[in-house]
Amino acid sequence: MTPGPREIVTPFRPIPLEVPEGMKPNEFFNSTENLNDLVNNNGLLVNPENLLLYRKALGHSSEFDCSIIYNTSQTILNPLGRPVRRTQVPAGVKHAWNRMNQILVSYMLETYPDPAEALVLAGEASLDATWPLTSPGVPSIRMLHNHFIVFPMDQLRQAAQADPANPNLTDGGQHSLFQAHMRDVYRRFFAEALDLRILRTIHSAESQLALTGYPEGLPCWEIQGGAEALKDIRFWREYDAILEGFLDFYRTFFSQVSSRNAPPLPDLHYPDAVERVLLFDNEFLGTARRVRERCITDPAYANAIRWQPAFKQLIYRNDAGKLLVTISQNSIGNAITELLGVVVKRVPDAAAYAAFEPLLLKKLLTVRERLIAADLGEGIATADWPAN
Repeated sequence: MTPGPREIVTPFRPIPLEVPEGMKPNEFFNSTENLNDLVNNNGLLVNPENLLLYRKALGHSSEFDCSIIYNTSQTILNPLGRPVRRTQVPAGVKHAWNRMNQILVSYMLETYPDPAEALVLAGEASLDATWPLTSPGVPSIRMLHNHFIVFPMDQLRQAAQADPANPNLTDGGQHSLFQAHMRDVYRRFFAEALDLRILRTIHSAESQLALTGYPEGLPCWEIQGGAEALKDIRFWREYDAILEGFLDFYRTFFSQVSSRNAPPLPDLHYPDAVERVLLFDNEFLGTARRVRERCITDPAYANAIRWQPAFKQLIYRNDAGKLLVTISQNSIGNAITELLGVVVKRVPDAAAYAAFEPLLLKKLLTVRERLIAADLGEGIATADWPAN
């Protein structure tokens, strides 16, 4: 079978909400009204840290699919002022969120132990608050949220090949500015800036899924110790360190694009490595010059620049059963599944959704009980399930 991205079709039950006249859908989906729907119609569990576990109404997978959102819709009314990445949330919230992540990932691995039968992934989608709400690729819920997804491998094997030119699939490899022009310095910066003991750098051949050939060119790290390592708080600190290193690289690069020979930013996580590795690297600064010169002469190109960092960071299981971490330089705004070469085409079909809903809910309610038992929240009652 020829490796390549796959496109699957996932039915959903139409959401019983109408977008007010004059509003764009992604503007409405950031409203308190939409978040109320998440709680009242799809909410599974909530805790005092405002972390909401919910069923995905517009899901990626019919097998297992849920999200946790840091629901600040009623405490921060300005959508542009809400936390959009892990490094922006209070320590207590992140602590609870990491524990929830650990329990959910462990449940998925326990329920789907064979990598030949199920693709397991978990990760978060993030963007900078300076992006306009109406920009292409901006997620429909402008709050930090993550995804827990399982795809049956048989479904992926039988799926049609996706168009490799789909813009949502061009986040890594030869299409990416980072990978095409700064691959070596990007990886060297991670190696020199970060003190990683649980996470181990691996080569692309080990990280790629044989079926899809993805991730395509993105840096990847093996979680040494597998699922047990997720119970170690050091892993989550290293998971944060990957993000911090990415943010320093991205922000430093675009500060040089914006202003030639700009001084180091004042709030870097790894200022010594930035000065030693990045600001003395000819490839890094030469690429910044080429991008800067094109911005001056090409208005469309300049308008498409994401001046502030956006990314997708995820944990996934490879073909050999190892848990890996990767992070994208999210210049396009692609869905988290597309980092692994899975394109999801959602279609409204209430009857098809009803066919798999009971088993899906059984799994979601089972993992909810584990979270409640670990004092990570209280169950939410909806028309479809009780609070406990």
